This record gives sequence, C-alpha cells and structure tokens, in this order.
Amino acid sequence: MQIRRRKVATSHLMAATGLALIIGAGSPRIVLAGDDGGGATASSIEHLVVIFQENVSFDHYFATYPVALNPKGEPGVRASDDTPTVNGLGTLINGKPDSVLLTRNPNSLNPANGSNATNPFRLDRSQAATCDQDHDYGDEQAAFDQGLMDMFPASVGQGATSSCDAKYTWGKDKGLVMGYFDGNTVTALWNYAQHYAMSDNSYGTTFGPSTPGLLNLVAGNTYPVIHTVNSTSGLVPSDGSLTVVSDPDPLGDTCSAATRTQVQMGGKNIGDLLSARGVAWGAFMGGFDLTITNPNGTSGCDRSTPGSASNRTSTNPTGATKDYIPHHAFFQYWASTLNANHTRPGSVWEIGKNGPANHEYDLHDFFDALKVGNLPAVSVLKAIAAEDGHAGYSDPLLEQQFLVNTINTIMRSPFWRSTAIVIAYDDSDGWYDHQMSPIVNPSAVNVTDDSADSDQLNGPGKCGNGTPLNDGNGNPIQGRCGYGPRLPLLVVSPFTKENFVDHTLTDQSSVLRFIEENWHTGQIGGGSFDQLAGPLWNMFDFGDNGPRQLSAGQRRLILDPATGQPSVK
Repeated sequence: MQIRRRKVATSHLMAATGLALIIGAGSPRIVLAGDDGGGATASSIEHLVVIFQENVSFDHYFATYPVALNPKGEPGVRASDDTPTVNGLGTLINGKPDSVLLTRNPNSLNPANGSNATNPFRLDRSQAATCDQDHDYGDEQAAFDQGLMDMFPASVGQGATSSCDAKYTWGKDKGLVMGYFDGNTVTALWNYAQHYAMSDNSYGTTFGPSTPGLLNLVAGNTYPVIHTVNSTSGLVPSDGSLTVVSDPDPLGDTCSAATRTQVQMGGKNIGDLLSARGVAWGAFMGGFDLTITNPNGTSGCDRSTPGSASNRTSTNPTGATKDYIPHHAFFQYWASTLNANHTRPGSVWEIGKNGPANHEYDLHDFFDALKVGNLPAVSVLKAIAAEDGHAGYSDPLLEQQFLVNTINTIMRSPFWRSTAIVIAYDDSDGWYDHQMSPIVNPSAVNVTDDSADSDQLNGPGKCGNGTPLNDGNGNPIQGRCGYGPRLPLLVVSPFTKENFVDHTLTDQSSVLRFIEENWHTGQIGGGSFDQLAGPLWNMFDFGDNGPRQLSAGQRRLILDPATGQPSVK
C-alpha cells in the first residue's frame, strides 16, 4: 500500500531556531541550519522526559472530553469555552449521552458478543479499580473485526479471573472492556490537556501488549530476536529470525523469571544513537535499585508496594505487586544497554553518562539527580507497577499520584523552562476505542497453535495488505502489523500550544523520531518504524521571534496529586 507522508509544520520552528528542512526518503526531517549536529538541539527543548505508562486506550480516558459528568463529591472539570473537541465517543448533555457511539454502539448490537454486548459506559471515580483486559496481538486484531470495531467483549473482554474478583468488573462481566473514565477520575490528565497539548490521532506502533510497545518507543522495532532461552513462546517467525509479539523478559536481567521466555534484541536503540553523539540519557525504572528494602520488608527483585484494590486476593490480601517488572524495562533487551545486575551508578553526577550503571537506573535516581541539578538530555521514566496505571494491579488514581508528583517536581526545577514532558502509553490493555487505526505496515503470520500470537484483522493469518517494512536486506518483517489501537499522548511543556488537540497521525515511534531530530542522531535502520512515524512538532509553538524567555514560574500548572486539581500550595 502507498504511505502518504505528512509534512512537518515548520514555520514557527524554523523562525525560532534557524532550522533547515531536509527532505529525503520518508517523512521530512529537521536539522539545525549551519550546524554539524554536535551537542546542539534543533529546538529550544534541551531536555525531554518521557513518562511511559501502562495499558490505556484513548477512549478509556478521553471518550467524552472535554465534558465530564461532574457529580457531587468528585473533583469537577469544566473546560474552557474555546476547548477544541476530540475524536471521541461524544459528550454528555444534561448528564445524558448524545451520540450513537454511546447509545447504539456496534458492540451492543453485534450478537457475537452474546450477553456481554453493551454500550460504552462511564466508570465512576469509586470504580477506579478494575480487572485487566486481554491485549494479545491477535486478539486485539480480532476485536477490530476488519475495521467494524464491534467485537471487543467477545475478543478481548475479561470477566472475573483467579487474580481479579468479579466485583471489579462492576456488574458488566466481559462487557467491562467498554468502560471509560472521564475528567472526574483522570482529572490531572484532563487538566494537562486543557493547559498544554494532546493528540487524538496517535496509536500503538503495532498491536499487542507491553513489550512490543516499549521496544517500539525506543527502537521502532520488535525485530530481530537474536538470542532466546527457555522457549520461543510469544515470538513469531520472520525470514529466519523472530519478532516479539508478546511479553518475554530481557535475557540476562537478574530479575527475569527463571522459566519465562527471555530474549535479546539485535539492531540498535535510541540509547545507542544518543551515546554515539555524546548526549546524556537515562532509563529510570521503578524498583530497579536492588539495594533498597521497602517499608513492607520486601527487597531485591521482590520489592513490592500495595497497589489497586483489584489486586487483593486470598493469596495476596494486601494487594502488593512487585515494583519492577522486567518485561517493562526498555533498554534491558539489548546487550549494548543492558545493566544485568542492576549495578548502581558511582555517584549522582554519573547519572546520564557512561559508567557502571550503563544508563540504567532506579526511578529515585531521576529525582536525586534532578535535585542536585543533573538532568540528562533524554530521560525515559517508568513508575513502580502500583502507579503505572495498569488495570488489575494499578488504577487511574494511583497513576495520578505518580504523574502529578513527577511533573510538579520537574516544573519546580530550573530545568522546566527548557523541558518537554511526554506522557505516553505502551498499549491499550484491550480497552475499547472506536477509531480504526490506519494499517501502515501489514503482516501475515499464522501461528496455528496460538491465535493470540497470529494476525487476525482480516481473518486468520492476515492483517492488512501490501508489503511489510524490510530489515534493510530486502527481507520483509512479519509480526509487526500496525498501527495498533489508539492511545493517549500528551505533551506538557512551556513550548506547547495551549489547550491544543493535534490531529497529526503519530505513533509510539514518533517520540523516537522527535529525539532523533532534536538531537541529530540519525535514524535507527533495520526496518525501524521511525521511517514512517509522523512528527510531534505541530504540538509546539516556539514563537515568531525566537525562543521564549521564560520566568521561573511561567506556564507552570501545579496540581494536587490526590484530586488532580490546581493546587493552592
């Protein structure tokens, strides 16, 4: 199929920073006019912080944006009159749904969903704890049902399981997958959207769960797997190698499960490119520091924290979940960026630079470094599991605490005036989203013993039409059908457009592309999706007369982590 390229909106960017537009293969690329790439950035953004959260579709958090129900006793959100609408499910008029997608949804009308056929419904703030949904590679495609978007309860809906009590399906059984929150629960995110920029046209690079999402974020590639141990479960064949479509652990990580599939990736990631340019960067994972003992007495790889109420079972009465999840660890999958034993940095000043930690740190190291004035140019953050937003062990209110505390800390630092914070997600968890994604990269994989790992969009073993991206040697890479489900994407920065909704087609690897362009790293190669990714530049406004001269408090939005509302403190 033919890929239509979108042009970068460059007028403000070029005026502000002296940019030259270099057009070659793929989408237009940005370089700094007259500069060889050195340490300079292509914009006024000198620091990027990517907060990569878990398992949320766009409609799950923004279905009725910017109109919330605002019941008594919950944090209220009332949007500015000039707030743009989004491609959501509709809004509420006097508390009642006003659109066909809310009142006669295809999933409520499809008999294949059986007793679980239901319209989308609002989950109240008191219902923040929910059961996890199915988000396997093939099952998500089956839910899309050739673009009809009407098989979610039957294909990815999850009722009660051994790890999640029936009460956390809130009376909907597998129809829970149609649930959504509004600004009375995800209050902080709606407030950030009001003051900064968000996208309603951004997608998972491929279908599937967490690991493909994080690999696409930092490399644009879930191929090739060059080493495996234990099994090849969750990996699919592609021209003599393997592609990741599930959640294997990183090979060599001391915390990887002894019996779980473990893999090592070939090719390069953005950390490799940044290091080659001498740019400071770091990955900061909650629970990565194995020298710490938590308040509940847990330590090492088993450090844990009480999470969502839905995680409480007879065998886990406190609801505690491990802080560190190996298959969420971005850079542990490559030998070049692996910190196998979670070796600690030599000092807080080493963070972001070459050293024994190999750019891999605990989340607390980010705040320790920020406190003393050492913020790497590029930081990728992962919350402890209890605060990452993943249904089944986390929830939107626990996630909000992490997001707000993190962003407040950055805003109060001297670095705020030169920083962009990206809030993105690794996958949809299977939660319903009504928007069929554009299939920019097809795939044909038929794993007969496990349809969850097979392509299913257009029937067994098929997802889209045309020729997939190749590996650089002319071999098409299978098992990477995408784009996958639509996901939230917000950018919080002094340089974003205010109360802005971007409709530019983007995906997880658009964040990768932004890093490549802003720090002049070049592209990944090897079939990376960065060559297809849409740009993020349209979410920014650098001014017509050069970079803004920001006062210490300009465009800060300090929120209360409990309510998500502007703080008086």
